[in-house]
Amino acid sequence: MKPVDQSAAADEFIADVQHERFHDHHLWDLRKGRDQARDHIPEWEMLRQLASDIKAHTLTHLADYLEEFERKATANGVQVHWAQDAQEHNRIVGEIFAARQVKTVIKSKSMLTDECQMRPYLAERGITVIESDLGERIQQLDDDQPPSHIVVPAVHKLRGDVAKLFARTINADPNNDDPKVLSEAGRQSLRPHFLAADAGMTGANYLIAETGSFVVCTNEGNADISANLPPLHVASVGIEKLIPRIEDLGVFIRLLSRSALGSPITQYTSHFRAPRDGGEMHIVLVDNGRSARLGMADFWTSLKCIRCGACMNTCPVYRRSGGLSYGSVYPGPLA
Repeated sequence: MKPVDQSAAADEFIADVQHERFHDHHLWDLRKGRDQARDHIPEWEMLRQLASDIKAHTLTHLADYLEEFERKATANGVQVHWAQDAQEHNRIVGEIFAARQVKTVIKSKSMLTDECQMRPYLAERGITVIESDLGERIQQLDDDQPPSHIVVPAVHKLRGDVAKLFARTINADPNNDDPKVLSEAGRQSLRPHFLAADAGMTGANYLIAETGSFVVCTNEGNADISANLPPLHVASVGIEKLIPRIEDLGVFIRLLSRSALGSPITQYTSHFRAPRDGGEMHIVLVDNGRSARLGMADFWTSLKCIRCGACMNTCPVYRRSGGLSYGSVYPGPLA
């Protein structure tokens, strides 16, 4: 793997004053939104502590809860797979698709599939994966540029950047950078892919051991379409996303979007429990170093992370240097 010179990449980003200032200010606005949302919840710190305690309990009983999840999910009619690392994850997903002659996949936002470098793996095997999250789709259209933030993947781009990119790739007007127009252009370009896909993929924000179900939180509804239009739904999920009970979920739902964007809840909080009539559902549970991290006294608590991105929105180094300078799927403080 090529070494990353974060300092040099950061210097290049900072030199572009317009983008650097926008990036810094926009992420700080997200941080302020989080603080304002926090101030409306008197029990905020109690919720944070409760979430931390639930995660600590789950991680210290992880094997038992994973086995419970597998039993319950299998009883629901879901096919559960286990992947020790990124290579095994990609092989399992590739084999599922090859057995069903899948050639096109519509995928909602999933950091895990980026972590596993799944898209290029499948592309080499003749399978096209289309990102359905608008930010991820922008990055994919921009010569497969990686996401620069775990919540807002294209936050380093200005509206004019997106207008020019859409003009080059989906025949949009390069001179119209109105956000509503750009969003509609992205939506219209994605609709045919939703309808034509042979399979849909999602990640998951939470796995629930008690029910064998999982929850996906989005603001665009793209995960619901990806999961429900094609006949085959594959969810790729890191094993640390587990929580014990359905009643635990409310704690995390109250924290997640407030911490990420300053909003009370995501627009869509979707529960998936079983394949729909005539369809198939697969869940790939991925380790990829998480078990090793669990055994590290100084680092196991990183597995409590709920992927809200608040650390990135706060960190002055990340805000000024840009997420791409880190050369990592999980940039900045999270890394």
